Amino acid sequence: MTMALPKTLLVLERGWLSANNILCFDGDNATLIDSGYVTHAEQTVALVDSALHGRRLKSLINTHSHSDHIGGNAALQAAFNCEITVPAGLHAAIADWDQDALLLSPLGQQGARFQHDHLIGAGCEIEMGELNWQALAVPGHDMEALAYYNPEKRILISGDALWENGFGVIFPELLGEANGLASTRETLEMLAKLAIDTVIPGHGSPFVTVDAAFERAFRRLSNFQANIEQLAWHAIKVIVSFAMMEKRRLPLADFPAFVLSLPFAVDVNARYLDFSEDKMTERVERELLLVNALRREDGWLVAG
Repeated sequence: MTMALPKTLLVLERGWLSANNILCFDGDNATLIDSGYVTHAEQTVALVDSALHGRRLKSLINTHSHSDHIGGNAALQAAFNCEITVPAGLHAAIADWDQDALLLSPLGQQGARFQHDHLIGAGCEIEMGELNWQALAVPGHDMEALAYYNPEKRILISGDALWENGFGVIFPELLGEANGLASTRETLEMLAKLAIDTVIPGHGSPFVTVDAAFERAFRRLSNFQANIEQLAWHAIKVIVSFAMMEKRRLPLADFPAFVLSLPFAVDVNARYLDFSEDKMTERVERELLLVNALRREDGWLVAG
C-alpha cells in the first residue's frame, strides 16, 4: 500500500529521545502536536520555524505529558507565543509541575516548566490541518493520554498508544497506580474497530500496515499479561536506554552507578525481579550491547 498524507499535514520524524512533531496547516496558521525532549528544544524550534514558511504557529497540543512529548513546549511558547492545550486529566500535574506525576523524577529525566492555556478531553473535536479530529482516550502507557482521529481521511495520530511495532511502556501497571495492562487492551480493542488507513505514531515513521501493527501490539500485550516480569525487564531496559541517549556517553566503570541512580529501575527491579544490583546492571549492559543500543569505545559506553 502507498501512503500520501494530506498536504496540510507535515510529520517531523525525530527518533526516540524526542517524539515526532506533527504540523497541521490551516491557511496562514498552524498547530503543532507534541514538542520533543527538552535537550532538543532549540533544534525543535528551528525545525518548526523552517517548516512554517512564514505561517504563524498558533497552537501546540500534546498527546500526553511524558518528557519526550512536552519538552519543547516552553521553548516553542517563548519563540512563537503559541497557546498550549493539554489533555484534561493532566491539568493538576502540569499546573503544579508535579515531577513525580509527570514521571520526570522517577525516570531521571528533565523537563522545562510551562503554563497551559486550554484543556481538551475525550469526545472533544478540534480542527487541525483543515480536517476535523476526534480526541480519543487511549489509557495504558499514560492513563490520561489522548489520540486524535480523522474519520474522513482515516488517519490516527496515536502518540504512544500504537506504534508500528508495539506501544509505549505501560508505566501505570509497573508503578502500581492503575491497571495499565487491562487499559492497554481496551485501548487497542477500541482503536482496532476504527476505520484507519494511516497511523502517525509518536515514534517511528507513519505507516499504513495497520492490521499487522495491531496484530503485533496484541501479541506483545498478551506476552506481558502472561509474564509481568517480562514487562518489568523491558521497561528497565527502555528507561536505561533513554537515559543513555540523553547522556550520550559514560565511562564504562560508571555505568552500574548510573543505572542505580534511576529510581524507576531500582523500584521495578525490587518489586518484580529481585535481581542483585550487580546482576541487574550487568544484564542491562549486556542486553543493550547485544541490540546495539549501547556500544563500547575505548573504556566508554556510548549510546547507539
